[in-house]
Amino acid sequence: MKRYLKTMLTLLIMLAIIVGCSKDENNTWSKDYELSDVSFPLDEKVTLKIMTQSSPLAPEDPNEKLIYQRLEEETNVHIEWRNFTGEAFGEKRNLAMASGDMPDAIHNAGYSDYELLNLAEDEAIIPLNDLIDKYMPNLQEVLKKAPEYKDMMTAPDGNIYAFPWIEELGEGRESIHSVDNFPWINVKWLNELGLEMPKTTEDLKEVLIAFKENDPAGNGKTIPMSFIINDGGQDPGFLFGSFGLGDNWDHTVVTNDGEVKLTASDEGYKEAIKYMHELYSEDLIDIEAFEQDWPTYVAKGQEGRYGLYFTWDKANISGMNDDYELMPPLEGPDGHKNVARTNGMGFDRSKMVITSANQNLELTAKWIDQFYDPYQSVQNNWGTYGDEDMKNIFEFDEEEKMLRHLPLDGTAPVELRERTSVGGPLAILDSYYGEITTKPDDAAWRLDLMKEVMVPHMKADNIYPKVFFSHEELNSLSTIEADLLPYIERKKAEWIANGNVETEWDEYLQELERLGLQEWLKIKQDGYDRSTE
Repeated sequence: MKRYLKTMLTLLIMLAIIVGCSKDENNTWSKDYELSDVSFPLDEKVTLKIMTQSSPLAPEDPNEKLIYQRLEEETNVHIEWRNFTGEAFGEKRNLAMASGDMPDAIHNAGYSDYELLNLAEDEAIIPLNDLIDKYMPNLQEVLKKAPEYKDMMTAPDGNIYAFPWIEELGEGRESIHSVDNFPWINVKWLNELGLEMPKTTEDLKEVLIAFKENDPAGNGKTIPMSFIINDGGQDPGFLFGSFGLGDNWDHTVVTNDGEVKLTASDEGYKEAIKYMHELYSEDLIDIEAFEQDWPTYVAKGQEGRYGLYFTWDKANISGMNDDYELMPPLEGPDGHKNVARTNGMGFDRSKMVITSANQNLELTAKWIDQFYDPYQSVQNNWGTYGDEDMKNIFEFDEEEKMLRHLPLDGTAPVELRERTSVGGPLAILDSYYGEITTKPDDAAWRLDLMKEVMVPHMKADNIYPKVFFSHEELNSLSTIEADLLPYIERKKAEWIANGNVETEWDEYLQELERLGLQEWLKIKQDGYDRSTE
């Protein structure tokens, strides 16, 4: 019996060894290379295992991108990517972290603040403060030049849990992010019909009626106005500024007295909804505007069917031609004119995390720090140069050591960049323009439009900043917003299509209160006050 037990114990030990070896060979994280005082390129190539997400337009294997090929040559660090697109990424990312089969790091991580704090509490990701201080001179230099970003990166407990993406393009009111839902009007049709650019909301209504009655697209294909309701840059909330506070994607504005307000409870919001319903009742709004997806929206725009539509850049919808121009803000019935600022800026604090499975922290931190080199950041964000297989974003000026944007030549900027750029953690400061790179033509053009057309009519001095709330605050916000925001957006769509905003308004305001509006405002106000101390 003892001999049998001894034999079984030996077999179990051998099995454990075999399984352990197999596990080591198939680990989702890299083995410990025992490297210190790392400098690039390494004497011998090593591999890090990283999960990422990328566009369906990009190669399935990120290592086919020239940016990563150059980086591997410069560092002698090979990356074994686990790459996913769309919803599959979120599912695989969450499964990996929950099961313990974690990679060394997650690139283009896309975590919410709530998720970051949960992962930190579970010790699935690690604090980065010491790694940044010891091993990341490029990122340190960025934070030295722009120290405000360190506050945005830092959680309420004082730790940094993720590496950010930073893209500066203008500042203050003149930031490229100040308004995302630009209104593009068909000036070709205006000219054909002898119409002037609208100056008031009533002018716009008359113009849209003329588009409908004259059918300039032909065969009944004319769509006077289209949008995608409650969809950021495609939402028609830009028009709401003619009636009061206006509206933006998160329905949040800050008055010049520093008071945080919900746009959707403002009296002017009600008047804007009434105006939109007037347009809808006269068949001036696309009947698909409340349900269409992006491809449908783009397809009709490319056919030239829109009189007025909303998006960030007309090149992605109707093309970079002279048929459409940016419509200036309109005066409302009482002469009010306002451009509500979007609470957007070129900052995402969750572009890369390092997991607790990582055994090569110095190596990983120094490799990630390469992304914050100014030349590397510019290419990671937009694309590269010298690619013989596809159109390049840049040419590299050897004499001036500058990455110069090449003309897009009609190519949609989003599509071109998604094929070659890699995103992730990076930093592009305004000071880089003219020294490290040129501004993209489309960005420079949009910045000029922002300054000329929008900025003079912005009443707000501030936007709502990128507040890093505490775990407790995030719990409360997520609970409230789970009901509050869908209710607001559902009523917005219903009222534009069906009317009744006037008769239902008081009941609506009561429901906002029941859903936690006052608590939501207090948390938002407290966060704003902390960030501006």
